[in-house]
Amino acid sequence: MASIRDILNNLARDYAIAWSSGDADAVASFYAHDGQIAINRGEPIQGHAAIAEMARGFYSEFPDLEVRCDMLRWAGSHAIFVWTLEGHHSETGNHVIARGWEEWELTPDHKVQSSLGWFDEEDYQSQINGKKV
Repeated sequence: MASIRDILNNLARDYAIAWSSGDADAVASFYAHDGQIAINRGEPIQGHAAIAEMARGFYSEFPDLEVRCDMLRWAGSHAIFVWTLEGHHSETGNHVIARGWEEWELTPDHKVQSSLGWFDEEDYQSQINGKKV
């Protein structure tokens, strides 16, 4: 039987791979059926269909999107997924590298029940616009 360490490290690795795949439904599959994500204190996006639509928005903005897992930490059913997003913006063509994290509450079967995502919006937008902060 796999250890919790292996299960959660594989979850983080596979989540990053799903984000990098261009398959929005694959991203949504990591969430509980009624799971949700809120980004930078925004309105929660809830359910597989809405989460997949959110992922499609990122793919539209960054057709060559790549997400890497930089680190994972966990305690019980809580985890922090630290990531780097990289890609070229579809409208400006500018190369963007954004770093952030998601704070996860996990279900007993290791699906994301809720995620609080964080990244520097000012830096992100500046890179899209071709300016460095």
